[in-house]
Amino acid sequence: MPPSHDLPGLGPKSLAMLAAAGIHGRADLERIGSVQAYLRVKAAGQNASLNLLWALEGALTGEDWRVVAREERTRLLLALDAAQDATRR
Repeated sequence: MPPSHDLPGLGPKSLAMLAAAGIHGRADLERIGSVQAYLRVKAAGQNASLNLLWALEGALTGEDWRVVAREERTRLLLALDAAQDATRR
């Protein structure tokens, strides 16, 4: 896993969850996006809360996860719901 400065705001536990899901750095996260990364972490059996989704988006945008949770919550939850619906079909 890359150093944490590659994915700002993510600590060792979050990085370990990403690694368990086959996401090994910023390039992987940028390629698949925060929502799909979150879904992969969950599919890998990791016990991730929505705080991880906020932190993943924050790592991509440079925003603090708390700002993301406050300002981007609805957009991310709608994207998460749409992605989950797509996988059910």
